[in-house]
Amino acid sequence: MSRPPSDTQPPLDPATLLVTGGRDTAAQKGFVNPPVVHGSTVLYPSAEDLLAHRGEYHYGRHGSPTTRALTQALQELEGSNCAGVALAPSGVSAISAALLAVLKAGDHLLVSDSIYRPTRSMCDDLLLGLGIETTYFDPLIGAGITSLFRDNTRAVFLEAPGSQSLDMSDIPAIAAVARARGIWIINDNTWATPLLFRSLDKGVDLSVQSATKYIGGHSDIMLGTVAANGRAWPKLAAAIRLLGLCAGPDDVFLALRGLRTLAVRLARHQAAGIEMANWLAARPEVLRVLHPALPGDPGHAIWKRDFSGACGLFSVILRPAPQAAVNAFLNSLRLFGMGFSWGGFESLVIPFDCASYRTATVWQPGGPGLRFHIGLENLDDLKADLAQGFEVLAKAR
Repeated sequence: MSRPPSDTQPPLDPATLLVTGGRDTAAQKGFVNPPVVHGSTVLYPSAEDLLAHRGEYHYGRHGSPTTRALTQALQELEGSNCAGVALAPSGVSAISAALLAVLKAGDHLLVSDSIYRPTRSMCDDLLLGLGIETTYFDPLIGAGITSLFRDNTRAVFLEAPGSQSLDMSDIPAIAAVARARGIWIINDNTWATPLLFRSLDKGVDLSVQSATKYIGGHSDIMLGTVAANGRAWPKLAAAIRLLGLCAGPDDVFLALRGLRTLAVRLARHQAAGIEMANWLAARPEVLRVLHPALPGDPGHAIWKRDFSGACGLFSVILRPAPQAAVNAFLNSLRLFGMGFSWGGFESLVIPFDCASYRTATVWQPGGPGLRFHIGLENLDDLKADLAQGFEVLAKAR
């Protein structure tokens, strides 16, 4: 299906690339989807071929027709600045690969204070043990990050919007001043995916995703991806190879299947998320909603400038209430599951409190925090479920 690009044809829309990318029906003997290749050993036809490593594939850990189809599709989606995409068995392993690709003992790393908590744990434990020092910064610092640069600062790790608190960093501004110093820029792009925000076009060197979430889309895989520009690709490819990271073929196939419907699913998640966010903002039990796509959000201007859409993930700050009342509210919900991760077809909610793991900023939201993921259910049903939950909350105060 996929044909070489032509200079006489206009570039394809990202929604079209999601359907056509990575497909080679001729190689697949006419089938639309690639085979799910389970394999470790790849046989060579001769000793000469083996010794020269001649062959399309060399060893199962280094790739297969299944992994190639996904990485090629993702590379097309990431845009013309993408030199390659690597796969990892989870989002966290993709983050570790990106960091270890560009850092060494004695280096200094700058990390947004609203980063995904496991990333923070990695910096404070694994990287510290390797002799890499981390400094956390206010995600709203923008170009002012130059004041934190040291002679040994090698990388900046961003996530926009930030985990749980949804702070919106100015990635182009930070990337511009960092790249002028030769500093690597890494961005966790899981919230937006490259469909809604092409990190590499905004000055990022390494763009990480937990494909467990929206790429898979059905809460049934564990997978991470790292896209790299031309400057970073050789380092990333080497790190993936030396770390021995590879993804299981079944998860890769399911990610590729999920990718084909990403545009329609994200459109639904966005519309549902914004409608539910506005509905919650009007509730008397809610102090404020944290969602960059809402005009009143502090990060809305940056989101509108840099992003082409939003997903179904946002947070809510309730008016002050005892924990027992919040627990009663959560326990009463029938359609909102309580569990970690997000990006699947189902609606989720978890309580959160960033206060204990912020060091560069102070988290004082004014009430209990709840993170919502709005799935694909009927919105009237979701609103009714939350409305009865708020009745339970009021009675339990």
